[in-house]
Amino acid sequence: MPRKRPFSAKRKKQQLRDRRERKRGDAPTGPDSGPGSRSGSRERGNDVVPVETGDPVHPPRRHDPGRFRLQLGGPRAEALARRRRRAQEELLELLPETALELDPDTIYGPGLDFPRRPPWSFAMSPEELRVREEAAFSTFLRALREGQCPGGAEEGGTDGDDDGGGDVAPFEHNLETWRQLWRVLEMSDIILLITDARHPALNVPPALATHVTRELGKGLILILNKVDLTSPAVATAWSHLLRRRFPAARVVPFTSAPRRNPVPGLQRRQKRGGGWSRAVGPRQLLEACESIVGGEVDLSSWRARLDRAEEAAARGEEEEEEEEEQQEGAGDSGEAEDGDGDGVMVAPRQWERYRHGVLTLGCVGLPNAGKSSVLNALVGRSAVSVSRAPGRTRYFQTHFLTPRVRLCDCPGLVFPSRAPPALQVLAGVYPISQLQEPYSAVGYLASRILLPPLLQLRPPSVAAGWTAWDICEAWAEKRGYKTAKAARNDVYRAANSILRLVAEGRLRLCLRPPGYAAQKDLWEQHPETAALAALQEQGDPGVRGSAPPGEGSTSEEEEEGESGEEVEPGEATPPASTAPNPFALLGEDEC
Repeated sequence: MPRKRPFSAKRKKQQLRDRRERKRGDAPTGPDSGPGSRSGSRERGNDVVPVETGDPVHPPRRHDPGRFRLQLGGPRAEALARRRRRAQEELLELLPETALELDPDTIYGPGLDFPRRPPWSFAMSPEELRVREEAAFSTFLRALREGQCPGGAEEGGTDGDDDGGGDVAPFEHNLETWRQLWRVLEMSDIILLITDARHPALNVPPALATHVTRELGKGLILILNKVDLTSPAVATAWSHLLRRRFPAARVVPFTSAPRRNPVPGLQRRQKRGGGWSRAVGPRQLLEACESIVGGEVDLSSWRARLDRAEEAAARGEEEEEEEEEQQEGAGDSGEAEDGDGDGVMVAPRQWERYRHGVLTLGCVGLPNAGKSSVLNALVGRSAVSVSRAPGRTRYFQTHFLTPRVRLCDCPGLVFPSRAPPALQVLAGVYPISQLQEPYSAVGYLASRILLPPLLQLRPPSVAAGWTAWDICEAWAEKRGYKTAKAARNDVYRAANSILRLVAEGRLRLCLRPPGYAAQKDLWEQHPETAALAALQEQGDPGVRGSAPPGEGSTSEEEEEGESGEEVEPGEATPPASTAPNPFALLGEDEC
């Protein structure tokens, strides 16, 4: 009896995929959809191109799993090898406090733009509009690659050094994601640019702010999110800098999980979920919207909703959602004018300010800035899914806050910039699970904060000093990360673990505006600093009693399996116990 032919799991998936396509009546897959293909689908740009003259043009596929996938460029293999050698050989030195100051001009220099939607009209067919958008996007990438944009470089970043600022850093190459931004900008009345308070210089593209305020003539509100992860003085200094650079914009501090007194050093893991009523900033956002709208839209229902939420939080209860609001919010997410379900793009409606007396707020920004968390905090429930891994939101969704206020959540986009790639990783913009060389980001972090004392690492055998590789190896030894075959220290996993501590807010790298060190006493004694600290104290669960201490997340909540690293049982928040811990002297509780 002849032996059976081996049948791999990859071929089995391809067989099931082909069977589903035959049931749907779609065109058979082309030569690119074999077992070696990741998605099993052709590129969208090739769907309308016949293989030979006279062949029928097949319609676009209805389901494309890679349509909204993050497509960030990366360095070449030579650059990866050079960074790896540098991480193993270069000794790290703690930079002065001024190294934490970041000038926004070094990130977004003059001339760096973002892809714009070409002019269109309702007389165009969907196919004409799609072809025009693809041509405009290709022209933008070609201009950036050929150096027509000042300081331009190759697509998706070059093999320059991490500390250099002359080359274009990795940015979004997926046209479908840029289309989501175009739709949100067109349909929104006020744009909420969500900014991470730890590094606002990276999260506020000047080209986007100028496009919204001057070209589109719409209101712009800069939400300084996650202010609980930085000091009130630094947040106040960034607020004043953003107001000077963007006079037409309003700046609103915001956080979904306020905490009064964060412990110094490595922060403890926060329990996920609950406590949306503790958010700080919704009332300030309402006042900013009222100043922009000027009475053209009735926002009294929003104010009444905030009053009810505060009263319920004062009683230690969560606000009950109204049935009609839940039904509206549940049916709005399918309001995409692009016709994604049919695979055919349809031009959106002409924008009309405050259409039908409804104010539309569009949440835009970079990945992992907290857009979905801000929307959930405003709605008061988990309306959209959130994750610490960037790219969780794939397409824009709409939810009604009140019958007169509509929220629109846009997927995060990485704009062309000259930011160091290591800073992009530490800011959560670049997916940590896709990093081929995470050691340079660890070195960037260790040169600005004292990592060995925070992580309680044993000094290396060579007394010359620490390298990025030594830090990762010591952390692997401490955590017990070993390779499967040789049982060596898993340095790659240890580096990813350190970077995830930064993304979760347990290791805090808070950048400061230029000149902050020289005026540190001024900002610490500023009246707005005291007001922001008092505002966070009002939202603290220990003061208001809306949730037990430690409940909530300091950043976007993490879905199971999204981070790429298993959740260890020992890292979960244990219940309170009066018994002493016999292993407290080992210092393992700090991690």
